[in-house]
Amino acid sequence: MKWIANRIFLIVLIVQSQQLVAQSFQNITKLDQWHQDSLITNTSLNRYSDCYGFVQNGQEYAVIGSTEGTHVFLINDQDKLIPKGFIKGRYSSTFVEHREYAVFKNYLYAVCDEGVSSLQIIDLQHLPDSIYLAKEDSTLFGRVHNIFIDTIQQKLYSCIHRSTVNTQTIDAPLKIFSLANPLALQELWSGPSDVNEVHDIYVRNGVAILNCGYDGLRVYNFTNTTNPAYLDSKSIYQDQGYNHQGWLTPDGTRYLFADETNGKRVKNCSFDGSIVTIKNYFGTNYQNGSVPHNIKATNEFAFVAYYNEGLRIFDLRYPIPLEIAHYDTYPDEKVYKMNGNWGIYASLPSKRLLVSDRKYGLFLLHFNQENALKSFPLSESINIFPNPISSSESIFMTIPLETERVEWQIFDLQGKQVSKGEIEHFNSVEIPMNFAVGTYQLRIHLYDERNNQEEITRKIVVI
Repeated sequence: MKWIANRIFLIVLIVQSQQLVAQSFQNITKLDQWHQDSLITNTSLNRYSDCYGFVQNGQEYAVIGSTEGTHVFLINDQDKLIPKGFIKGRYSSTFVEHREYAVFKNYLYAVCDEGVSSLQIIDLQHLPDSIYLAKEDSTLFGRVHNIFIDTIQQKLYSCIHRSTVNTQTIDAPLKIFSLANPLALQELWSGPSDVNEVHDIYVRNGVAILNCGYDGLRVYNFTNTTNPAYLDSKSIYQDQGYNHQGWLTPDGTRYLFADETNGKRVKNCSFDGSIVTIKNYFGTNYQNGSVPHNIKATNEFAFVAYYNEGLRIFDLRYPIPLEIAHYDTYPDEKVYKMNGNWGIYASLPSKRLLVSDRKYGLFLLHFNQENALKSFPLSESINIFPNPISSSESIFMTIPLETERVEWQIFDLQGKQVSKGEIEHFNSVEIPMNFAVGTYQLRIHLYDERNNQEEITRKIVVI
C-alpha cells in the first residue's frame, strides 16, 4: 500500500508542479489588436492567414493577410496598430486560406495559394502616407504557397510554385528568382525533381533548409544556382509527420522545425552550416494532439505559433527548451486543432511581437524578456519526495525541465558513500533507499549541454 501511496503522491506533485509552471510563465501583454468583421469569411469560417513586419523610413510596420488581400499598419510609439493601406488580392474569395509575405529593399512581396493568383509587389517608399501596387506578375507566378528572400544573395525562393496555365497543377516544388531588378524578377532554377513539394524554406547566404512535407527535410547550397550543392537530408526521424516549417537562429548554430501533424513535437536541432542534427524534442499539449505551425527564433527564444494553443515561447538556454511565456489568441473550442494562432513575427527592433490568429486577426504583443531571462535555478525547482521515507522504499527526484545529465551520491553521517548513480536527459528518477534507519546526505550534480554544472545537497531521513 505504501508503494501505491508513494506513486499517487508522485503523480499529484508532478501535476501540481506543471500547473504552477503554466500559471507563472505568462510574461506576455496584449498591446493592441485589429480585426475587421466586414471581411468575407472563408470555408473554414476564418478571415486571416500570416503576418509579417518591417521597418520603413525609421518606423515599424505590420502586415496581415486576409481573404480579401493585404493590410498594412504603422506601429506607433503608443503601441497602437494604425491602418496605412490595403491592397486587394488578385484572387479575393471565400476560398482564400493562405497569403504569405517577404520584404526586399522598398518592396513588399505578396503571394496567395488559392485561385487565379499572382505575385503582387507593393511599394513601401511613400510610407507613412500611402502604399500602392507597383507591379503584379501573373505570368511567372500563379498560386504560390510560400516565399522567402535571401537578402544577401538577392534571390526570392518560391515554394510549391504553380503555373498560371493550370492552377491545380504544381509546376515545381521550388523556383528561385533573381531580385537584381526588384520589379522584374528573372527565373534562375527549378526543382528538386525527386520531392513532391517544398512547403517552406529558410535561406541564409545561399544555404537553404527545405521543408518538404512528407518527404522530410533537405539542405542545399544555392550559391551557384545553376548547379546547387546537395548537403543533407532527413527523410526518416522520430515524431515525423508533415515537415512544415523551420527557423535558423541568428548565430546559425541552432535550427528548429515543426511537423504540422497532430501530436508531433517541435524538433530542436544543431546546425553546422551543412548538416542538421536533431538533438531532442519539445512542445505543448502534444499528448492531446496539439499542432505546431510556424516558428521564429532568436538565439535565446523560440516563438511558436501553436494554432489552438496560442503563442508559446520557449527558452533555448535549456538543453530541452523550456516554455516560459504564453498568450492564447483563440479562446474558443479546441476540438479542431488547426484554428487559432497562424503566424508570428519576432524581428522588430523594438522587440514587440506580431501574431496572426485565423479568426481574431492581428495582435501586437509585449514579451517581458527581462523577466523571462531571469534564471530559473534548478535548485529551486527540484522536488525530492517523500522525505522522511521508510527503509527499503524509494525516493523520487523530479524537475520541470530536462538536464543533459545528472549524477547523484548518497553519504551516511560518517561520510561513507552508500549509493551513486547517473542518468542522461533527466527529469524524473527513482532512487531505492535500502539503508538503515538514520540521516543521509544526497548530493546531486546537474549538467547542461555545455557541461556547466550545479550542485544541490539535500538531507534525507530514513525511518
